[in-house]
Amino acid sequence: MKHSESHRTHRIGWLRAAVLGANDGIVSTASLIVGVAAAESSRSSVLVAGLAGLVAGAMSMAAGEYVSVSSQADTERADLDRERGELAADGDSEHAELAAIYVARGLDAALASQVASQLMAKDALGAHARDELGISDTLSARPVQAAFASAGTFAVGAALPLVLVLLVPVSALVWTVSGSSLFFLALLGSLAARAGGSPVWNSVARVTFWGALAMALTAGVGALFGAAV
Repeated sequence: MKHSESHRTHRIGWLRAAVLGANDGIVSTASLIVGVAAAESSRSSVLVAGLAGLVAGAMSMAAGEYVSVSSQADTERADLDRERGELAADGDSEHAELAAIYVARGLDAALASQVASQLMAKDALGAHARDELGISDTLSARPVQAAFASAGTFAVGAALPLVLVLLVPVSALVWTVSGSSLFFLALLGSLAARAGGSPVWNSVARVTFWGALAMALTAGVGALFGAAV
């Protein structure tokens, strides 16, 4: 009987970057809009601030993701190069090391040695990368994918509160943008949880709490300094 399973681990790379980008796009742009609007600025000032935040934020997310994930990829390549050299220099020790890993996971010594031999005969570097270093094709670093996913979703997230600036009276921007952005964040948290197969309410609570805190703080700053000038 065929057993079908649906795992979501392969989505971790792009899902993390996409959720981070969209969440940051909504929170940072909405907070910026709320802060500027609370200072009793004109619609044009709020719109320019929001657009500048969208462009700067998207580029920052892309650059940040690319640099950080590239550093991870560089580390993975260096580890693989080192492991390749160790396999070429002392294959017996590497076999013993791999067998010891399987013994620690519950296999008896004879079976662990046999498993290590068969895996190394097929793909020695792949076996050590996966079981010794924790590097696999599924979870390996992909800098370009992370950069595009993060920047693109940031722009989409930032566009949501920006549209409201064009549609809502300036006097109602603070509450409208805040409420709508919290709704968007809750929706994002729900979608991310479903895509990753994790509990929905935990994800929704996290993103809405931090989003509300960010907008409340920036609204306070805007109101304080707006009144001061």
